Amino acid sequence: MVLATCCLSVFIAGLDVTIVNVALPSIQGALHASVSGLQWTIDAYTLVIACLLMLSGSLADRFGRRRVFQIGLGAFSLGSLLCSLAPSLGWLIAFRGLQAVGGSMLNPVAMSIIRSTFTDPAGRAKAIGMWGSVAGLSLASGPVLGGLLVSGLGWRSIFWINVPVGLIAIALTQRFVPESRAERPRRLDPPGQLLVIALLGCLTAGIIEGPRSGWGSAPIVALFAVAVLAAIVLVVLESRRREPLIDMRYFRSAPFSGAALIGVVALATLGGFLFLNTLYLQEVRGYSALHAGLLTIPMAAMLGVFSTVSGRLVASRGPRLSLIVSGVLIAVGAILLIGLSAHTAVWYLIVAYLVYGAGAGLVNAPITNTALSGMPRDQAGVAGAIASTCRQTGAALGVAVTGAIIAASSAGFVHASHAAWAVVAGCGVMVMLLGMVSTGRWALATAERNGARLATDISPAPEGAR
Repeated sequence: MVLATCCLSVFIAGLDVTIVNVALPSIQGALHASVSGLQWTIDAYTLVIACLLMLSGSLADRFGRRRVFQIGLGAFSLGSLLCSLAPSLGWLIAFRGLQAVGGSMLNPVAMSIIRSTFTDPAGRAKAIGMWGSVAGLSLASGPVLGGLLVSGLGWRSIFWINVPVGLIAIALTQRFVPESRAERPRRLDPPGQLLVIALLGCLTAGIIEGPRSGWGSAPIVALFAVAVLAAIVLVVLESRRREPLIDMRYFRSAPFSGAALIGVVALATLGGFLFLNTLYLQEVRGYSALHAGLLTIPMAAMLGVFSTVSGRLVASRGPRLSLIVSGVLIAVGAILLIGLSAHTAVWYLIVAYLVYGAGAGLVNAPITNTALSGMPRDQAGVAGAIASTCRQTGAALGVAVTGAIIAASSAGFVHASHAAWAVVAGCGVMVMLLGMVSTGRWALATAERNGARLATDISPAPEGAR
């Protein structure tokens, strides 16, 4: 029952990734939302999760994983209920943020619960495999379930489903999940947390609002300036702390740095794909939410299937092949979509979706594997959390960048989307190149050297850094 409870949490969290995208055109019509408003509807969720993911993991280790998991489920369910009642776009975006606060406490804490509950390596591997399969199922179910709900009951209904599932998960957690804590929890890092929020928040806001306010306007320039300043201060401050939120020493490993960048770039393509494709199918082609959801199934199904294939491929061949093939397939899938018109054949769309979905599915397992390459076992959790944060950041930036391209163009959605799909294709090429560089002999040697340093580095922190 512990595994079933954790799987429920990953199901509703994964479902929210694809189910909301299907409802965007309906939300746009009902709440009179602009393109930037739709971007914020998605990014209010992914951005908040990216900012709070590592903090939530630390809180769970310190105050109890079951307790934080239940709080997360409660906040996610409450946020979902409030989203369904939102009277305006501004309130919807705010409630999506609350939903994300709870969402940040679900997947990473669920994984910690699984690791602490299943102590046998074989049993733990099976549990994690089942957990990953449910994650893939939730992504594949989102478009169809979202289409059914939006077409039958309206866009607000996509948030209703989270409430009963969340309440059931809370009850099951109280009944079956044992409480656990880390033997030596990491110290909290409020300054680092605030700097991460400033960096990601200002960067995303600048990209989303740039087309409307003007790239050279004072507010946009100020947002980008604050983001740059926050990044500089974050690097300096975190380099001096004994237990920082983001340990800058990890980035001395080329595989880790490569995995972080790949996480951003690869998930940016997924965020961009879901955003662009939803608007294209419903706004340009005139399909219903259900029809659009059904057409998205090939992509989601391939993503789920190839996530499993990727895990096996990484186990037998290492991460290099998966990363290279993933980048190629993402690029090819996006290139096929660059020339879309209002009358592109459906069979052509499905081929492009299948190719892109396979590439998107192949990338997740090697990102985690590469990020943990050479890391001491007691620091693998933190390294994995940073990689997960990079994924969420990439998803937010993908929506921000592709949406900004659409919003900045006066030539109509179809024409503007050609440039946006070209950016997605370029990101696929970057995944391929970064995969080649970060898994070579030189890169692996840097990981081994850095891992040895991390395992033996017990030098005291500078004065004032504690």
